[in-house]
Amino acid sequence: MSAPPVEILHASDAEDRQRRIAGGLHSAGLVAGDRVALTTTSGSDMICAILGALRVGIVPVMTHAGLLPAERAVLVADAQPAMVVDDAALVALLTGSPAELAPWPLARPMHYTSGTTGTPKGVFSGVLDEHEAAALWDEEVQQWGFDAGDHHLVCSPFHHSVSIRFAGSTLLSGGSVILPGPFDAARVASAIATESPTTTFMVPAHMQRLFALGSLPDLGGFRLVAHAGSRCPEALKRTALDAFGHDVVWEFYGSTEGQFTACSPADWMERPGTVGRARTGREMTADADGTLWCSVPRWARFRYWRDPQRTAAAWRQATADPGAFGAFTVGDLGRVDEHGYVWLDGRRDDLIITGGVNVYPAEVEKALADAPGVDDVAVFGVDDDQWGQAVYAAVVGPADLSELTVWARQHLAGHKRPKRYVRVDSLPHTATGKLQRNALAAEFGVDHDGP
Repeated sequence: MSAPPVEILHASDAEDRQRRIAGGLHSAGLVAGDRVALTTTSGSDMICAILGALRVGIVPVMTHAGLLPAERAVLVADAQPAMVVDDAALVALLTGSPAELAPWPLARPMHYTSGTTGTPKGVFSGVLDEHEAAALWDEEVQQWGFDAGDHHLVCSPFHHSVSIRFAGSTLLSGGSVILPGPFDAARVASAIATESPTTTFMVPAHMQRLFALGSLPDLGGFRLVAHAGSRCPEALKRTALDAFGHDVVWEFYGSTEGQFTACSPADWMERPGTVGRARTGREMTADADGTLWCSVPRWARFRYWRDPQRTAAAWRQATADPGAFGAFTVGDLGRVDEHGYVWLDGRRDDLIITGGVNVYPAEVEKALADAPGVDDVAVFGVDDDQWGQAVYAAVVGPADLSELTVWARQHLAGHKRPKRYVRVDSLPHTATGKLQRNALAAEFGVDHDGP
């Protein structure tokens, strides 16, 4: 079966679809502040649904496309949406009467993240006032320079926040979006050759697969190639700089909760390994123990949905800047040098980033712990040239490892399933009982820590 044609979404068409979808949501009784859960296929209609909802203050709840139905049901139940929209419902919404839209999004989409407990938590920013919404929009456009001349190549699905930000900002700036579908290196190379994109975002795994093709079209038409999501090996970064241009390849550091830094090509070449300096309106600091904190403006605030305790733990008092809301941490470790450049000295052992997607060991451990023959289990990440990190599981007990693979397929989405299982007699813990995932990674011949 041949692949469907590459979609090209222009700003004018996107505007019309956004208005009709927003009108359809209003007709269904949704109002500003409500949540709508999107379980739709990534594509042009999905980005229009996200933007249309946001521009009337309705918050889209995003779930990973690869989740099993039971995994998605947990998130949808927690989010308490006023409506769940699948592909069929989205087609119906497109028949709505056009609604008036704000010039920019009035909220941020709600994404789920887990962390040390393995319990998913929604990152929720609420509805912004007009001033804050304008500031949210302006900062993203000023940071990346989106304008009506841009043709943005989408390489990640729209349940990723960065895909929404880059594609949405391009469309609302008057540009167009190129949608080749699920990432396929040859298909992306063909789209580059035929559609002449000017901007794109890729995780390092995308670049790795693209360069592995060997024969590539002219890559000189890009003005911006941004990457983030996982560690980028220095050799790959230098290959990207040579291929796309030494003034083109930017890196940034962020999380589901918010954006922290941006790193220009010049800054990286002068200081290889840095993830750059704090974005406009932010300040990066590190505690004595190396925990990174980011002070942000008020419009970048968030809370964990229905979880005041975890919200309080993530935030601390604002800085002296009257425009700041406060500082938050997601637990990442690093340092900030005397010039303000941020260095990730170590990756959190409660987070694995594989192919640009976050996987939380506690969540995988919780699923595997109920499998027959598993007395104890620890999940950890190992460096991987293709994916950034790969998911491994160390198992204590008589479990049949091939049967454990089948169990994981039944209980976990594909990106969460361990690539390899190893049997161990016991798991390493500190004197205070904390599991040492880094020690497991080292034991199996890999360095779990960053540079």
